[in-house]
Amino acid sequence: MLSEFAPAKVNLFLSIIKKREDGYHDIGTMFHTISCGDVLFGELSADGEISIFYNESQEYPPEKDLIYKAAVKLKEAFGVSSGVNFYLEKKLPLGAGLGGGSSDAAAALRLLNKLWGLNASSLELEKIGSGLGADIAFFVKGGAALAEGIGDILTPRNPINSESCAIVVATPKCVVPTAEAYKDVIPSGALRWQNFVKNMDPLNDLYNQFEDTVLKKYPLINFLKQKLNACGGKSLLSGSGASVFSLFSSLENATKAYDLVKAECRFLQICHF
Repeated sequence: MLSEFAPAKVNLFLSIIKKREDGYHDIGTMFHTISCGDVLFGELSADGEISIFYNESQEYPPEKDLIYKAAVKLKEAFGVSSGVNFYLEKKLPLGAGLGGGSSDAAAALRLLNKLWGLNASSLELEKIGSGLGADIAFFVKGGAALAEGIGDILTPRNPINSESCAIVVATPKCVVPTAEAYKDVIPSGALRWQNFVKNMDPLNDLYNQFEDTVLKKYPLINFLKQKLNACGGKSLLSGSGASVFSLFSSLENATKAYDLVKAECRFLQICHF
């Protein structure tokens, strides 16, 4: 049996540039994986079938899972006859803006590349992943990257030193539907994104345009962010929410913040880049 870690991501910068004719939005964002996440296990299945088992109950059939869809796409692309039995140790919450489902799918691609002996390149895996979700391609390698278009045009960047700060990732007891968040936000053009790319100082230029609307609509998220800031953190919404991540100068300060907000969260973790 093989295993793959499926890390969460945060958005250190996220600007909504414009709405496209196809209904999607062009964005400018910086993804960065962090040290908390899910773990995906897999072993060969002689019957050629794809199955998924979970450590907790799921509200949808396995066929709807991005893990399953990624496995089917890879199986078809390389003409594989073997199957796989997956077991997902799910830790990341759903609807949290941490990319958990996309990261799980990318982990499935990496795991099956080894399990089935495909020797596919990262580029091949990214191409298969991008057909299922805009940010799956990023999770194939993880680390840090600028992302444009709908999040599928990637420019790798050097990852931030893991010892630069401690991160508290906190998800309040609410969910922000992604479609709703995009419906409410007003695109602001490319200037701020262009300035960010030019200066490239992500830890001192944290920004997420969704905060303009999401924090007003979801007071639980705003309250959580303010509490983390009051503990000395530099806090920001991740993706369209509902998670907030907060950067602290020391593990001691991060731990104090963790203890202060734990009663208000459905997911809470101290981690690093």
